Amino acid sequence: MRALLPMLILMSIAAPLAAQDPELARADTWQVRFDHPGTPDSAVHFVEMPPGWHIRTGPAAILYDPARTAEGSFAIESETYLFSASGRREAFGVLFGGRDLAGPNQTYLYFLIRGDGSFLVKSRHGGQTETIVPWTRHAAILPKPTDGSAKNVLKIVVGEENVEFFVNDASVASVPRAGLECDGIVGLRVNHRIDLHVTTLEVTPG
Repeated sequence: MRALLPMLILMSIAAPLAAQDPELARADTWQVRFDHPGTPDSAVHFVEMPPGWHIRTGPAAILYDPARTAEGSFAIESETYLFSASGRREAFGVLFGGRDLAGPNQTYLYFLIRGDGSFLVKSRHGGQTETIVPWTRHAAILPKPTDGSAKNVLKIVVGEENVEFFVNDASVASVPRAGLECDGIVGLRVNHRIDLHVTTLEVTPG
């Protein structure tokens, strides 16, 4: 993976990539939303770099393609390589159930991990967040090494009754689906000052 980095040409994105590069826009229609309104567009760098995408953040943000959605029973899987989190315990992962992501009533669920080997499940409704599973350490999560990168595969399985969360094929949590808005846009959440490569973000119907 390190060998790929010299190939990276960083580019700023704010709204769709169509505004930046028509060639990339044919393959990607990703959008970004920062946690704090007024954050400059240059605060995040994103590029399609097969396999997947390379992301470097300043402030925390969500990245998503409005056409990438899931509903009913489904599974989401994302393979990630963490290179750096600036020595801080910053987190990254997958969002799902996204609605009104560009508007004032944004709603989504998110499953995050961080370099100290712990995970979190939360929901967001507008400006408010609610913890579903608090930060919890799990041996299946590979922590950030002192050199190189840490590969982790996140998976979410949404069934009729339960939502189960996996890291590297190990079940780390299961919660009732009742009361959770799981249908909607699927994307990524990346917190402050993280250097990350996401090779896959796949949705499979249940």
